[in-house]
Amino acid sequence: MAKFQSVRGTHDIVGETAASHQYVVAVARDCAHRYAFSDIDTPIFEFTPVFARSMGEGSDVVRKEMYSFIDRGGEDITLRPEFTAGICRAFISGGMQQDLPLKFFAHGPAFRYERPQKGRLRQFHQIDTEILGVEGPGADIEIIALGAEILHQLGVLDRCVLELNTLGDPDSRQAYRDALVAYFSDHKDRLSEDSVDRLTRNPLRILDSKDVGDRSIVVDAPLMADYLTSAAREFFAAVCEGLDVLGIAYNLNQRLVRGLDYYTHTAFEFVTDALGSQGAVIAGGRYDGLIKMLGGPPTPGIGWAGGIERLAMLAGQAPPPERPIALVPLGAAAERLALGLCHALRRDGFTVDMGFRGNLGRRLKRANKMNARAALILGDDEIAKGIITLRNLDDGSQQDVALDDVATQLQTLA
Repeated sequence: MAKFQSVRGTHDIVGETAASHQYVVAVARDCAHRYAFSDIDTPIFEFTPVFARSMGEGSDVVRKEMYSFIDRGGEDITLRPEFTAGICRAFISGGMQQDLPLKFFAHGPAFRYERPQKGRLRQFHQIDTEILGVEGPGADIEIIALGAEILHQLGVLDRCVLELNTLGDPDSRQAYRDALVAYFSDHKDRLSEDSVDRLTRNPLRILDSKDVGDRSIVVDAPLMADYLTSAAREFFAAVCEGLDVLGIAYNLNQRLVRGLDYYTHTAFEFVTDALGSQGAVIAGGRYDGLIKMLGGPPTPGIGWAGGIERLAMLAGQAPPPERPIALVPLGAAAERLALGLCHALRRDGFTVDMGFRGNLGRRLKRANKMNARAALILGDDEIAKGIITLRNLDDGSQQDVALDDVATQLQTLA
């Protein structure tokens, strides 16, 4: 008989891991709602061109990492490798132009075929935020502030550093691209094979190369700051000023780039070295040209994504859930009565577990294993008297309580 196990690069989210994931999502959603972001949930698969066009036909993700397939209807489908493209597609196909500006929060799984490593899987999970329809730097400031607030509420902001850069406006970017092509062409014989390939397609990506030889060449490469237009300088200065007003610290990192042409102005990452080698837990940027490239109306946008696995690892164990009440019915008549009592207590807001089998000792042992704060014991004698025994599992004390007064007495427990 076949022995089944999870596919490499995936894992089951259960127990403490599930609690940590849900905690990250709950904190992030609560913060996003306080910033007046609305929830959006796009499909986990789209027509392949949605991602291929948005991420660049020649990018490593598109060429090597996307999970793409032809479905039974002959359609070319891809499991989402990131959220932004699908949200922009939803904006276009849903006719949301009249509702601008829009602020979205999303979370869920994404998929990339890459070598599994700590905090990075083939099926991974992200929180994602996007602001559409705002041209000015106010959107950049707000979305970075939201990321900082989420990290603060998770208790990890002090272990993260905000890296910040500008990619300039389209004129700045083109001038910088030309300068990079000229510079790297002079060193072409020393570049790695991947960087030679990027030289004509995507020269900014060479700045991200992990190749040791490439890194030595990148050290003396031109800097974007030297090619910014005055308008781009003013835009970035306004972003920095806004972060200063909010007291959000940042490091200027002129090597932080985004390779695709639709990216403009602000690029940023919250990075940490608390998980081993330095890595980003939140990364984003402004993508004013993306929606037009996907066939929609020219619409500015900015967003970021955060890895739930990495954020959960950084935040540590989630706060414990509310301790439950164990309902212990003994006998057929008690089980029938307990069904209604359990339902009523849950409607009153209590977390209640009712064991389905076992004697009193086994059920109380289960209650202690669940860290229940109290047990409600109901047998034939209690039914005859119209009471239930409430046992405090912290100090062992117990009392008889009228059946119609159970909820009131439970509220007095610490």
